[in-house]
Amino acid sequence: MMRDPVKVAVVQIEPVVFDRDATIEKMAGAVAEAAAAGAKLVVFPEAFIPVYPSSTWSRALAFWHSKPAKEMFARLARQAVEIPGPAHDRLASIARDNGVWLVTGATERDPAHPGTLYNSLLYYSPTGELANRHRKTVPTAHEKLIWGQGDASGIPAIDTEIGRIGGLICWENYMPLARFALYQSGVEIYIAASADEADTWQQSLGHFAREAGAYVLSPCHFQRRTSYPEDFELGPLPETYAPRAGSAIVAPDGSYLAGPLFGEEGILYAELDPQMILEVRQRHDAAGHSNRPDLFDFSLRETA
Repeated sequence: MMRDPVKVAVVQIEPVVFDRDATIEKMAGAVAEAAAAGAKLVVFPEAFIPVYPSSTWSRALAFWHSKPAKEMFARLARQAVEIPGPAHDRLASIARDNGVWLVTGATERDPAHPGTLYNSLLYYSPTGELANRHRKTVPTAHEKLIWGQGDASGIPAIDTEIGRIGGLICWENYMPLARFALYQSGVEIYIAASADEADTWQQSLGHFAREAGAYVLSPCHFQRRTSYPEDFELGPLPETYAPRAGSAIVAPDGSYLAGPLFGEEGILYAELDPQMILEVRQRHDAAGHSNRPDLFDFSLRETA
């Protein structure tokens, strides 16, 4: 439970496209900067490691007989994060060395079943423990060509010394029962990691915050054409991907505390005060006094 104000950071920077280890080292610099500024929680966007597969090029993966498409999927798989594995160990050390909670999106590959990739949200504690792993339950549109379906084992918020932290990934946030599962677990810091640059996403963030009575942190993926390697073959590429991005921090009453940040790299900061959570939940508590479990039956199958 959140008992004291806590400073958080939402990071909007480009990955080093298709280079997992270089992306993680770029992360390390941003985490150190945020920690030096007093942040206790640092969050990164959906599929930050090693890149979000933009629909502009990932749709080419539908042509399974295409050699460039097959090679690009294999490249993404090789650059995915494996748990256990060296990239996972490095992420843990970044959290531990800076004494922060680190939450990042990543393309994940299970070493035991390496043929399927997952869109995952990884939570590392200040001691370097992998405290939670959520795999996106329903990849959206073109994402079905990239990622498999996750389970519900990582949906419930986890109780930490800075508050109850949980989250969903991009349009998974439009699944009402997935959101309710978060509310039922008492989420106070709601991470809505995304690659959605649209104005409608900004409108939705306010809704999520008001409905949850929680702080919403939305790190949005940002990448430019110039960050793609020269040997990338699934072009032609437009000048920008997610050119606006739109990372933001939203209060439980739906107001912006920081951002939205459009069209550039940067780190957003805000101090989250538990007082506001208490104030807004007096009027509406989705899983508490505003719920009618005698009328509506809900359960979550958490088994991995």
